[in-house]
Amino acid sequence: MNRPGNRVVAGVSGSLGSLTALHRAASVARVTGAALWAVLAWEPPGGDIPHRGGVCPAPRTAWRSMAADRLTEALDAAFGSAGPGVPLERLVVYGKPGTVLLEVADQPEDLLVVGAGARGPLRRAMWPSVSRYCLARACCPVLAVPPSPLHRTFHAVRRRNTWQLPLNVAELTGRR
Repeated sequence: MNRPGNRVVAGVSGSLGSLTALHRAASVARVTGAALWAVLAWEPPGGDIPHRGGVCPAPRTAWRSMAADRLTEALDAAFGSAGPGVPLERLVVYGKPGTVLLEVADQPEDLLVVGAGARGPLRRAMWPSVSRYCLARACCPVLAVPPSPLHRTFHAVRRRNTWQLPLNVAELTGRR
């Protein structure tokens, strides 16, 4: 394992934004010769409050296993069987994403890479931004990667499908 400080820590959730950030983290790790640490934070379904009275170990083990599977699926989706081309450390950690990422990227020499995500007023009100949390509190540099341009196109197509609107392929290619 590489020494602390020679790492690029990437937050992974499996979303398109986190996969874009994971690609960027692998590129930076390749250029700098650092190890890539892919970190997925998980919490029980419905949050931690319903389970404070003591949750049976069987569901907790199953949830952790599901989180590990989600990390494997995200890495496979991002890199395929070839892998990222740099030393890779996989971490599945119980806790809130921002807190977990800051606990892992705890050296000033680390680089923390997170997806910035698409943020509208409703999203900001409903779900706190992990990237903002990390940018405000990290002891190391943080790279917030904006969504891929394809991200917006994907969501536009998904909205059209949800509302059963006709799809104009010329709009997707930029030709009108």
